[in-house]
Amino acid sequence: MGVGAIGSVIAALLQTAGQNELVLCTRRPLPHLDVETPEGNVRVSYTNLTSPSVAQVVDWVIVATKTYDAPGAGAWIKRLAEQGAPVAVIQNGVEHRERFAVYVPEDRIVPVIIDCPAERRAPGSVHQRGTAELFIPADAQGRAFAGLFHGSAAQITLTDDFLSAAWRKLCINSAGSISALLGKPAGVFREEAIGKVTLEVVRECAEVGRAVGAILDEDLPEKVLTQYRNYPVDSVNSLLADRLARRPMETDARIGAIVRFGRECNVPTPRNSLLLSLLEAL
Repeated sequence: MGVGAIGSVIAALLQTAGQNELVLCTRRPLPHLDVETPEGNVRVSYTNLTSPSVAQVVDWVIVATKTYDAPGAGAWIKRLAEQGAPVAVIQNGVEHRERFAVYVPEDRIVPVIIDCPAERRAPGSVHQRGTAELFIPADAQGRAFAGLFHGSAAQITLTDDFLSAAWRKLCINSAGSISALLGKPAGVFREEAIGKVTLEVVRECAEVGRAVGAILDEDLPEKVLTQYRNYPVDSVNSLLADRLARRPMETDARIGAIVRFGRECNVPTPRNSLLLSLLEAL
C-alpha cells in the first residue's frame, strides 16, 4: 500500500528476493512499475487492486503511504488483514504504532524505518539512488518480516532499540525540512549559513529524542549535515518532492512530532516550531 518512491523500492526488493507474490494497492490503475536500482533495472510483476472492496486476505500487509494517508490505508487493512496478517508500517516519524492502532491491534504492527534515497520520476518509474537500509524490531514478527527480503539487496538491521533508530531517522528528516522550505535540493546544505542552521535544527530534535529515552550520539548533528552534503547536489528529499508537486507534506509527522514531544518533555524547540509554522503556511 503506497506505491510511491519508497513503496516501489520495497516492491522491487521483494520481487528480487524471489519468493513473494505481490499485490499493489493503488488509487488508480498502475500498468507497469520499473525501478532503477543500483544493481540494475527491475520491472516488478504484480496484481494491481484499486478498491478495498475487491481485496482478499494476504500473509503480510506493508504500508508505505504518506503518514497523512493512514485513514485511506485503514480501509484496505480491514480487508487484507481480517484473518490476522501482521502489518508492517514503513513511514516517517516516530508514531508508527500510534498511527495505526485504530485499524489493527498494536501487537500485529511492525514499525519499520527505511533509509533509502529514491525519487519517483513519473507514475510507474522510480530511481533508487542508493542502498535501501531497513531498521526493524528484533522480535519474532520483526524477524519474520526481515525474512521476506532474504536474497535481495536490502540491508536489514534488527534492533532491540527501535526507539533510538526512529529518532535517529527523525533527526535526519528534520534537516530535510530546511530544503523543503527553501524549495532547493541537497546542494543548498553546502552553504555555510545553511549548514549552521541545520546543526541547530538537528540538535533540537536530538535533545527531544533523548528526553523520551532515545540514545543518540552527541555528534549526530554533524553527521547529519555531512550526510546531506555528501548527497548529489540535485537530490530531493520526500518533503521537498511533495512541495514541488503541490501535494500535501508530512509536516506533522516529521516536524510536528518534534514540537509535540518537546512540549510534553519541556524541551524548547524554537527552530523546529518556526519551520513547522512556515511549512504549514505554505
